[in-house]
Amino acid sequence: MRATFILAFVWCAHVSCAQVPRLGGHPDLTGVWQGGSATPGNWEEANGGTGVGGTGRNPNASAVLSSNDRPAGREGAPYQDWAAKKVLESYNRRGIDDPTAQCLPAGVPRTVTLGLFPQQFIQTPTQIVMLYEYMHVFRVIPFNAKHPDDLIPSYMGNPVGQWEGETLVVDSIGFNDKTWLAGTGTFHSEALHTVERFTRISKDRIDYEIVMEDPKVLTKPWKLTSSLMRREGTRLEEYICAENNLDPGRYEKLLKDGVKFTR
Repeated sequence: MRATFILAFVWCAHVSCAQVPRLGGHPDLTGVWQGGSATPGNWEEANGGTGVGGTGRNPNASAVLSSNDRPAGREGAPYQDWAAKKVLESYNRRGIDDPTAQCLPAGVPRTVTLGLFPQQFIQTPTQIVMLYEYMHVFRVIPFNAKHPDDLIPSYMGNPVGQWEGETLVVDSIGFNDKTWLAGTGTFHSEALHTVERFTRISKDRIDYEIVMEDPKVLTKPWKLTSSLMRREGTRLEEYICAENNLDPGRYEKLLKDGVKFTR
């Protein structure tokens, strides 16, 4: 008990604990959030920049991150040599093999750091449910549970959570190999293992960190950091991806016809 109190006191010296809602002694992450942003305000106020997802009202505002954008200052992906060549091939082909172009889920952490669509967290004493407008996917994360033995590889993996002080730690395995991690071509294998850390540092912000391990394609663990901002007054809406997306087929025809569109 004394150690827990000291830990909480040290953490409170760096953030405003009074601003962080709590549930059962832990930070309550419930709310609607925007990934890949550190700009406060409601959705319209925070997304006044130019480009996809921006209103154009404030050209000096930060750009909204799409699922292919890589967070600024992030560590480069430590791919094995053969895997790095495969990533470069996707980049040179301008990402025409992007799984999301086929209306497939974006996976983790791509879905979490995406800034174009909101995500909603619903926390109870026993679990947290994360709903994502993009591709209409979700995660149900039980606290203090174990991964089941009969996992079927999936797009979002199998997550379990536990609290470490003021941080929610989410451990996920059981991924398929059909998603990209963070940017064009950043593929992985079914051996992917992720550990995410959600730390609510104020009423309106969650600091996010993920460490990805995949011994089949990476040379070492890969860490990315980002943040999520609370968007009061925003609600999730229906998102439908047109399964008759014609762009991949058009790109393949360009290749067949010898049109130079690669980088």
